[in-house]
Amino acid sequence: MRRALNGALAGAAAATLWAVQQPLDKHVFGTRYDDVELLGKLVARGAAWRPAGLGVHAANGAAFGATYALARPRLPGSPFTQALAAAMVENFGLWPLGRSIDRFHPARRELEPLTGNRRALAAATWRHLLFGAVLGVLEPRLNSAPGAGPVRSSQLPPSTGRHA
Repeated sequence: MRRALNGALAGAAAATLWAVQQPLDKHVFGTRYDDVELLGKLVARGAAWRPAGLGVHAANGAAFGATYALARPRLPGSPFTQALAAAMVENFGLWPLGRSIDRFHPARRELEPLTGNRRALAAATWRHLLFGAVLGVLEPRLNSAPGAGPVRSSQLPPSTGRHA
């Protein structure tokens, strides 16, 4: 459990860094393609799309990080190269969904088209490389720390009864 939680923390951190640097890479790659916007406008409209998109993006990063952390001990190579490879598999494996996004996304008229968009693909590849690099550094450090073994219920923080 702790391995997955640490992986989720590393993945959420990597996804958050991705989102924070994204305005710069949009300028560098000359594209309007924005993952936070794509995700946010899938679930919210108006000013709510940005925080919704950040939340969904961080949650996706957490899920990826947890899965990676559980799979990592069974994969060949160093944690850094494993994370980079996993991020590239996701990038190029999911990129063909751009055609469906262009066709079916509820805010498709507000988003930059992805089909055949080499600048957007280059930005997505850079973002996944960044994500993989951060994950490949953070996750092994978190999971090699003393006490990184299984979490016992006595180690979990008490519930406040409130939900974010």
